[in-house]
Amino acid sequence: MHPDEQVKAYLWDIRDAAREIAGFVRGVSFDKFEKNKVLRYAVERQLKLIGDVADHIPPKFRKNHPEIDWTQLTRLHHMIEHQYGETLTKRLWLAATEGLPEILKPLEKLL
Repeated sequence: MHPDEQVKAYLWDIRDAAREIAGFVRGVSFDKFEKNKVLRYAVERQLKLIGDVADHIPPKFRKNHPEIDWTQLTRLHHMIEHQYGETLTKRLWLAATEGLPEILKPLEKLL
């Protein structure tokens, strides 16, 4: 696969995962999210995928597109791997409900 096509595929993967998360948490309160283990695991999985994929975006592309917070995206994987319990639940919620919508806007423009 041509490098430009690979980057585009990565961007689509990030966008699709972010859309999945948005659908998962739409109309859900934090209390419901906190109590629903399956929902938390689904959000966690998609956030981890976003972090993993973002880490594969070439540095030159990242530099040319500073409108996306690449550091925040790549840190998702590490946040999930090194946080546990209540702290992880709160961070997952904040990433899903506040962080990702802000990232999706400029990402949509790239695609």
